[in-house]
Amino acid sequence: MKILITGGAGFIGSHLAERLLQEGNEVYVIDNLSTGRLENIEAFKDKPNFHLNIGSVLNRELLDKLISNVEQVYHLAAAVGVKYIIENPLLSLKTNIMGTDNVLEFCNKYKAKALIASTSEIYGKNEQIPFSETDDRLLGSTHISRWGYGCSKAIDEFLALAYFREKKLPVVIVRCFNTVGPRQTGQYGMVLPKFIKAALLNQPLVIYGTGEQTRCFADVSDVVDAFIKLMNTPECAGEIFNVGTTESISITDLAQKVKDMCHSKSRIEYMRYEDAFEEGFEDMMHRQPDLTKIKNFIGWEPKHKLDHIISRIIDYYEK
Repeated sequence: MKILITGGAGFIGSHLAERLLQEGNEVYVIDNLSTGRLENIEAFKDKPNFHLNIGSVLNRELLDKLISNVEQVYHLAAAVGVKYIIENPLLSLKTNIMGTDNVLEFCNKYKAKALIASTSEIYGKNEQIPFSETDDRLLGSTHISRWGYGCSKAIDEFLALAYFREKKLPVVIVRCFNTVGPRQTGQYGMVLPKFIKAALLNQPLVIYGTGEQTRCFADVSDVVDAFIKLMNTPECAGEIFNVGTTESISITDLAQKVKDMCHSKSRIEYMRYEDAFEEGFEDMMHRQPDLTKIKNFIGWEPKHKLDHIISRIIDYYEK
């Protein structure tokens, strides 16, 4: 098939592109390289069935041209990372909302099936874990920049479901929980690559907040498997799916695990959220997905455990 990946030079997008190329598809990528990197696609950028377009999903003319030529669109382009979103609030909102609206409009125009990448941030401060896809959302004040991201992705979901209901556009929504693996950078606040890089350099591992907050880290190869199976299962159209793992760990325990596995002399330090981000910053204490729905629909379960994932990232950084 001919397939477009928006944000295809990003961390997840590049792994998805690589897998789709291995399966014999013709892959088109659009990426403005704001958080994506050319080195992510270095290994396959010269393949004859790979086509890179440097540009934004806000460029309607370019997007129209690209989607007119494909059968499927994986829409991963978005403002990502807490640090990036707080530093670029206006661009983040426009990219997430207007970019998704553009993608859905042209997918509908050319009858291309779409997968829309959403986020676990949708659930906000809800503490009733694990989160299932129909759970209520509990968001903080609009004065806190980070909640704008979750709201923008919620609008993306509403748009996608509206296109499905009104226009019969086949679209699948995936709510990604912390996805990690080789090629991910800690530059925009992603905690695991940031810890590993610091540990390998024997630099302090800095934890924001108390470190008691818990997260679940899924391997990018498992996430890519889920995306492709969901996209190619007709019954999944018009549905929302959590994609992640249920293996939970506190951030303090994560830092200690990384330190041990890297044989590092790093100190573990703590920093107030306000000092790291902005005054009044809020975080969710626990974030864990209920994976019952995705297992029932496509039989998908994550294969990789955290220790193996950390080992893969350590190998990547060492190389």
